[in-house]
Amino acid sequence: MRTFTCLMAALLGALALQSVAAPFPVRLGTERIVLDAPPGFADTTDLASPRLTAVSETLLPATNRILVFALSDDDLRRFMLGDPLDARRYLIAATPKGMEHQRVSQEMFTTLVNDSLAGLGAPVNPPELIAFLKEQPIGKAFVLSELKREPGTASVLQCARLPDRPATTFWASPTPRNLCYTTTLFLLRGKALRIGVYAIYENQAEVDLDWLKSITQRWQEVLLQLNR
Repeated sequence: MRTFTCLMAALLGALALQSVAAPFPVRLGTERIVLDAPPGFADTTDLASPRLTAVSETLLPATNRILVFALSDDDLRRFMLGDPLDARRYLIAATPKGMEHQRVSQEMFTTLVNDSLAGLGAPVNPPELIAFLKEQPIGKAFVLSELKREPGTASVLQCARLPDRPATTFWASPTPRNLCYTTTLFLLRGKALRIGVYAIYENQAEVDLDWLKSITQRWQEVLLQLNR
């Protein structure tokens, strides 16, 4: 009976994964745009999970409407099976609520970019990122590089130290957690879209900034192609 239950849970998890791994339309004002997650990730918003909703709402200010909160296929499958969620990579797409019903001009978009990215500070270039973050206050964000700044698109790569994960046994030590992420603002069919790609690292050997940059560019390209 236990084997049968596990097989049924795996089947239901696979079916749920298939149901969220496809492009879907979203209405923003009078405009209809099509959204999707890049390969290897699946959107979770249709699952209506209070837990996932609560997590996604901590990532952006309340002035944004969240359109996509995507986990990796493996993380979503584990979540659907009831396993603890330990997402190390996740994605989010949103639009500013105040602009949702407007057609965003280039001038409006430039103002949004300036307001959103103002005060981030000059890029830092530490020889070892994790060692640098270890000495920083928890939650303080730093710019690592500006990835793109052109009409219709602005993108930056940032990092921050997160609170350590508590030890699970009395003899173990807390696990350090460091966040690296991209924030990209761009115009899509007259709407301002904001996408973010997040990765959590415990040590320097795990850090893969090239992956963050490439998946960010790939996701933006996917959304632009879907909305030609």
